[in-house]
Amino acid sequence: MTATYEDTKEQLLDAILDHVPFDGWSESGFRAAIDDCDLDVGLARAICPRGAVDLALAFHARGDRAMQERIKTEDLSGLKFRDKIAAAVRFRLQAVDNNEAVRRGVTLFALPIYAADGAKAVWGTCDLIWNALGDSSDDVNWYTKRATLSGVYSSTLLYWLGDDSPNYQATWDFLDRRIEGVMQFEKLKAQVNGNPLLKPFLAVPNWLAGHVKAPVKMSDNLPGSLSPRK
Repeated sequence: MTATYEDTKEQLLDAILDHVPFDGWSESGFRAAIDDCDLDVGLARAICPRGAVDLALAFHARGDRAMQERIKTEDLSGLKFRDKIAAAVRFRLQAVDNNEAVRRGVTLFALPIYAADGAKAVWGTCDLIWNALGDSSDDVNWYTKRATLSGVYSSTLLYWLGDDSPNYQATWDFLDRRIEGVMQFEKLKAQVNGNPLLKPFLAVPNWLAGHVKAPVKMSDNLPGSLSPRK
């Protein structure tokens, strides 16, 4: 049976994970993975044009898929929404079976040339979480929810990488504090919007925000749109 494109990419990913602790997500690691898989170099380059960078992103996507499956199988119905968010972030981190690969990935995507790829990967994770939990927003809240969660997820990930507490309990406590901070900010924002003295100052920003729409899923990947005037 002929291996598919994705099968071969997964094979390369499994192979490079043995080298990442020593070489990082690097060209030398990518070449070692090609040798381990006994693949043609041209085929490997066709599958991963950017070499190890593409495999690092594939590793992140693998964790996202594991998170999605766990969200589907876990019963979260009895939890408050904030606790569902915390659980989803926890599931994502618990999906990692190679901490050093994540640590090396953080280093890779901290480089300016790959920073956009790293930000896109984190945004994608947070988008999956919101979608899995039933988010139906189609206005500016679509962006603010994902941007806020991206900040929570990124900071929690960095804390988790340095956590040596039993069962990562310190990380889960940190995550709860971050989410509590977000909830307090949302309460403050609601109070500001409901203050009649501040309404004149917020009229223009709120009008602009009301015209921002979420991306159209089957469009040309534009980040958003402004609704036409009526």
